Amino acid sequence: MKNKPQNPEPADAASRRAVEPIVCYPIDTLPAPRMDLYQKARKNMTLVDEIVVSPRDARCWSLPAGHFCRIVSVEGSQVGDLNFWNAENLSERLYSGKTRALHGTHVSTGDQLWSTIPYIRPLATVTYDTLDWYGWDQYGGSVHDVIGTRCDPYTNDILTGVDYHYCCHSNLSRALAVWSGISLQEAEMLVHDVCNIFMATGFMPDTKQYFMKASPVRPGDYIEFFAELNLVGGLSACPGGDCSTGHSSDEAACFPLKVEIYKPLEGSLAGWKCSEPNGYSRTHGT
Repeated sequence: MKNKPQNPEPADAASRRAVEPIVCYPIDTLPAPRMDLYQKARKNMTLVDEIVVSPRDARCWSLPAGHFCRIVSVEGSQVGDLNFWNAENLSERLYSGKTRALHGTHVSTGDQLWSTIPYIRPLATVTYDTLDWYGWDQYGGSVHDVIGTRCDPYTNDILTGVDYHYCCHSNLSRALAVWSGISLQEAEMLVHDVCNIFMATGFMPDTKQYFMKASPVRPGDYIEFFAELNLVGGLSACPGGDCSTGHSSDEAACFPLKVEIYKPLEGSLAGWKCSEPNGYSRTHGT
């Protein structure tokens, strides 16, 4: 506990704590992604685009439906903050909280990134992850989290009183403004809580505060996503580098990240179609 309790334990405290938990959102009835189809398609695909994201900077790119996207470590241990938007409606974007509620605090192969209300549908599916071996460490940590919010200049000001303009929030806002042609102020309101690619994170066992530690990513590692509809991707190469010591400063060693876009062989996705908004949205949504 962060604070000393002000009240004594009741007589039945132990039995109250001993109540067994249940999963809030069982996913047994959740429509499963076509992993067999995706694994077949990814064996015959062509690299059609590459984007290099410079250290302490961000880039946005178009990701057509039915294409694969890899985020690749190329020079050193580096984490990235990932955003996804529906290319035809930027207000539909990654809903990290619902993704976390469905798939857990960290994502890997077979998990999906879900979009915001009222659509709540898969934006992308994780189809490969070279760090899937990491699992859970002795601190309860893992990689590729949907816990963190992204480093931002506002929180940095509250905690340190220092203005820093290369936080992931700032980087993504500028990148989206450039890509979309909208104002920086409009873009900032569309930047959202992220999937922290390659970042090793968890919760402290005593205070349950969000922690980070040195990322296990090495050059050549990558995580791969399949686009379930036409997307805009946004990636910031975090100013924290491998996030072993801190972020929101120029002190950490930082490296670029590469984004690779692949088009599968014609006909290899026979029977696949873009994800649709959930049934409630189609019949009752605004």
